[in-house]
Amino acid sequence: MPPFFHPLQTDLPRPAKFNDPFCYEPHPLCLLAAKEVQEYIANDDRLRADADRGKMFGVLVVGTDDGRLGYLAAFSGLLYGTNDHAFFVPPVYDATHPDGYFKTHEAEITDINRRIASLLGSERYREAAAERDACLRAVAGEEDAYRRIMAEAKAARDARRRSPQPLTAEEEAAMIRESQHQKAELRRIRQRGRARLEAAGRDAGALDAEIAELKARRRQMSDALQRWLFSQYSMLNARSESRSLVAIFAETPQRVPPSGAGDCCAPKLLQYAYANGLRPVCMAEFWWGRSPEGEVRHHLHYYPACRGKCLPILTYMLQGLEVARGSYEAAVTQPLEVVYEDGWLAVVNKPAGMKTVPGRDGGTSVLEDMRRRHPDKPQLTPVHRLDMDTSGLIIVAFDAETYKKLQAQFLNREVRKRYVALLDGVPDCPVHGEISLPLRPDPLDRPYQKVDFVNGKEAVTEYLILETAHGRARAALFPRTGRTHQLRLHCAHAGGLGTPILGDRLYGHGGGRLCLHAEALTFVHPVTGKEMKFERKAEF
Repeated sequence: MPPFFHPLQTDLPRPAKFNDPFCYEPHPLCLLAAKEVQEYIANDDRLRADADRGKMFGVLVVGTDDGRLGYLAAFSGLLYGTNDHAFFVPPVYDATHPDGYFKTHEAEITDINRRIASLLGSERYREAAAERDACLRAVAGEEDAYRRIMAEAKAARDARRRSPQPLTAEEEAAMIRESQHQKAELRRIRQRGRARLEAAGRDAGALDAEIAELKARRRQMSDALQRWLFSQYSMLNARSESRSLVAIFAETPQRVPPSGAGDCCAPKLLQYAYANGLRPVCMAEFWWGRSPEGEVRHHLHYYPACRGKCLPILTYMLQGLEVARGSYEAAVTQPLEVVYEDGWLAVVNKPAGMKTVPGRDGGTSVLEDMRRRHPDKPQLTPVHRLDMDTSGLIIVAFDAETYKKLQAQFLNREVRKRYVALLDGVPDCPVHGEISLPLRPDPLDRPYQKVDFVNGKEAVTEYLILETAHGRARAALFPRTGRTHQLRLHCAHAGGLGTPILGDRLYGHGGGRLCLHAEALTFVHPVTGKEMKFERKAEF
């Protein structure tokens, strides 16, 4: 048996096809393998201490030519700074050898970083920058002072011209000469200022140029080293073909591999299986430890492979395997209910599992359903959207002008919305409060959103805990902004309620429908001016 192969003693049946790593429920064989990995982590103090900070682990159940069944285990990235672990498969390419090409050239880049930091922190740079800044303030002060003199002189000239006593030709000529002289003097002040600034900033400018040159060299070396590193990753597939990461990502919109590509669990596991003649059976990945800042990850919860790094790689690596097509789409068990309708708009109650607008993979949607009902209204369109998994009230405009006016109400935050959610637990928080966590998309793992206090967009939700029973809480949610997945992430994130919505497959534990419902909606009719209020209670 190859190293890192761990036998599985079980009578559990094997799946007919390999699971889709981006959309799956863990197979019982994967659960059995993952339990062994979790016990291994728990019994190794050093490993557990590092993993507790937050780490993704994966298992790949494999078969041998003689019919035996076992599994491989892997982790994403590094564990306590190394790739070398007896229990886990090795990386596709190990860049951590201290005397290797990568570490040698990385040390050169690190040395440039030290030189840049040394220059920026030097006494010479501080003094040169201080001298330049002081000169800049002085020059700006002199120019501003003279501009005030010019303004006062102009005001006096204008006042004289408005006076009832007529101007003499000599006075008019003197005022013109004064204006021309002051404009010429301002130009001279600027020229002297530029000369002073050039002299005062000469030393700082030279240091800035040296720093800029070092930064450009660092960027060039870093890009070249990254390209070299990715060219070392030769990825295998089930057809015994190989292709570098550079070639794989050349066919994608981003063109180049993102940092860390090839070091996630799934590529490591498949690479080792193919290289050692093992047949992949099924795969799963689980999170161990604390959730990363800005994200929601639950200890021992299973997650799909990331799409930004792994989708292009695994699409190639799975060629030659028969893979089951995964789908999270829940069946739509109820028809779309029209709550209100007139000549300009409709309010509908969308069931869970129905899209608001058609998706790339088809499936019924509010837009298609309403257009079938109103073939005479080609401009009909939903004014806002709900996630496919969320049920509740949506406004549909029948014409462009109505749509435009209703959109303005949403943009101006004049539309009042109330959602109800059943939480998968009881949050440790006040009964009533406000959550403010700025959000942005995770470009490497769509459709997930992240909390980002630097680059995120404002997202504010008011909440009210309505009741608690049987270990769960029911909450009313009042979004003040309309960010993607705002309510789901505000409930699940530790900075919000710290308790995911029941059935949330992205930020919670999945299973069953997402218990989130848009139950009340208030807006002003764009034609009649009447306040419109609608309510539909949730079924959960």
